[in-house]
Amino acid sequence: MRKIVPFMVAFVCLSGAAFAQDSKSHKATKPLVVDIRNAQDESVGTATLSSDPGGVRIKLDIKNLPPGQHSMHIHQVAKCEAPDFKSAGPHFNAAGHTGQGSMSGDIPNFFLIVGNDRTAHVTVVAPNVTMGKGDNSLFTNGGTALVIHASEGGAPGTPARIACGVIATPESASDY
Repeated sequence: MRKIVPFMVAFVCLSGAAFAQDSKSHKATKPLVVDIRNAQDESVGTATLSSDPGGVRIKLDIKNLPPGQHSMHIHQVAKCEAPDFKSAGPHFNAAGHTGQGSMSGDIPNFFLIVGNDRTAHVTVVAPNVTMGKGDNSLFTNGGTALVIHASEGGAPGTPARIACGVIATPESASDY
């Protein structure tokens, strides 16, 4: 028993040091606030992005959008040029992503519901992207864009893009 106690103490001390070192190498990312603007270049809210074990958590605080059900996606290019936001490109799709027909920038089973007061406050997780490094990072190739589309039920095809926010690499890239 006397021989086991010193061994156990050494094991616990070394394990604690290894855990402390490992936790420093996996530094948590800081939340990133994205300003969402409409075609008139007016702010219509924010999206606060943060890392989540299931992908990227997006907390939306929306104001002054038309009431109804809207779709929202992450698009390929970090540009939001009004009035149509087509500069954001197609939906983001990381190289090698095989998501059963969905793209990396899709947010499955989610619609942004804007109330009659023209506001929405909701949090959702985008499961196929990260805020880290690699092909599925929101910061790949200089960033991406969060695009909100017009209410569903309009003309056939893809609803118009009515609001957009640039998701760009933070100035302090070492924090990510």
